[in-house]
Amino acid sequence: MRDTPADQAELRGDCEQCFGLCCVALPFARSADFAVDKPAGKPCANLREDHRCGIHARLRQQGFTGCTVYDCFGAGQKVSQITFGGRDWRTGPPEHARRMFEVFPVVRQLHELLWYLTEAAQLPAARPIHQDLREALEKTERLTLQTPAELRTLDVGAHRQEVNALLLKASDLARAGFRGRRKDRRGADLVGARLKGADLRGISLRGAYLIAADLTGADLRNTDLIGADLRDTDLADADLTDALFLTQPQLNAAKGNAGTKVPNSLTRPVHWDA
Repeated sequence: MRDTPADQAELRGDCEQCFGLCCVALPFARSADFAVDKPAGKPCANLREDHRCGIHARLRQQGFTGCTVYDCFGAGQKVSQITFGGRDWRTGPPEHARRMFEVFPVVRQLHELLWYLTEAAQLPAARPIHQDLREALEKTERLTLQTPAELRTLDVGAHRQEVNALLLKASDLARAGFRGRRKDRRGADLVGARLKGADLRGISLRGAYLIAADLTGADLRNTDLIGADLRDTDLADADLTDALFLTQPQLNAAKGNAGTKVPNSLTRPVHWDA
C-alpha cells in the first residue's frame, strides 16, 4: 500500500485491506437505513470473523441500505494497515481496539478532504490557487499519517475550515464562466423539489437538501454539490459529468438509470440497474 494517494482512485474503501472498521467503530440507529440499533464500538451482528459482511449481497433487502451508501474514502485500509501496522482490533488488549475505533472516524474525515482537494487541484479553472491546493493536500496527507495519540487529539474541525476556504475559491473559479448562473443555493431546502430538466449549470448547491427531489434530465455540469443531501434524489437521465465535489456516497444514496451521466472518477451504483 502507498503512503500517499496518487489520485481519487486510491481514495476508495478497500475492504480486503480493512478489518471491518466501519462495521464496528460506527453507531447506527434503527431507521429506514438500518434494520437494528448498534452502538459505536460493537461489531455488527452481520460481521463475520474474516471481517466480511455475511449479508453483503442482500443488504438492501435486509434493511441495511445505509451500508450500501457508505464509503470511507480509503480511511479503513489506512488505519488498518498503516496507522496500526496491520494489527487486527480482535487481537491484543481492549485498549488497542478502542484506540483504533476512535482514530478511524478522524482519518475518514481527513480522507474525505483529500478527495475534495485532489479534485480541486485538477480543475483547470482553479489554476491560480493550484499551489495552495497542493500544499493543503500534502498537509492533509501528513495529518493522516500521524500516530494514534496525535490523531485522537487532532482538531479536525479547524483543519476542515482551512480546507473549505480553498474549496470555496476553487468552486467560484470553476463556476465563473457561467455568467448569470452562479446563484448561491447553499443549504437550500429543496426537499421534494420539482426540478425536472432544470439547467443548474454553475449553481452552488453546497449542503442543499435535495431529498426525494425530481432532477430527472437536469443539467448539473459544473454544479457545486459538496455536502448536498441526495437521498432518494431522482437523477434519471441527468448529466453530472462535470459536477463539482460529488462523492460516491452521494451517488449511492440517489436514484438513477442507464441514461444518468456520472463523472469518470465515480462508479455507477449497482442498485440503479436493479
